[in-house]
Amino acid sequence: METVMEDEEFNHREVKLPSLIPVAAEPELQRETGERRRGRDIIIAIDHGPNSKQAFDWALIHFCRLADTIHLVHAVSDLKNQIVYDTSQELMEKLAVEAFQVAMVKTVARLVEGDPGKVICQEAERIKPAAVVLGTRGRGLIQSVLQGSVGAHCLHHCKAAPIVIVPGKDVGDESVV
Repeated sequence: METVMEDEEFNHREVKLPSLIPVAAEPELQRETGERRRGRDIIIAIDHGPNSKQAFDWALIHFCRLADTIHLVHAVSDLKNQIVYDTSQELMEKLAVEAFQVAMVKTVARLVEGDPGKVICQEAERIKPAAVVLGTRGRGLIQSVLQGSVGAHCLHHCKAAPIVIVPGKDVGDESVV
């Protein structure tokens, strides 16, 4: 059996988000350690579904700090499709504004072409975040093995700490868009 190397480079497009955070001075020195306060990088995997939005909301409320930077990663099948790019950019702009209003964090967004599980793990390898937050549909073990699960793939293959948010009973199948 031959080992397949996954060092392939995925095509990507940066999403231009409005700059909401005013330029501030360098953070003060901490008294105990003498080190500068530095925020963490946090990847949030998004799509147009409600489970992704729930994971985004959870990360803002329970995980993000003031100096953190959120990296929104959205895996798409085709970057050349302008309709996909426009709707994804609109969604990411909306989430960036919400992230600033709720947690006052900086947001960076990126569309990447490819399989969602592999794309998220590759972005985690590139950014080296403190955590990778993603939603899941909450399917059982048998269904996720048969149909595939991005959450299960990231749980087993991400080198950063994956945080998989399971949906509550009140979340339906409605789309964010």
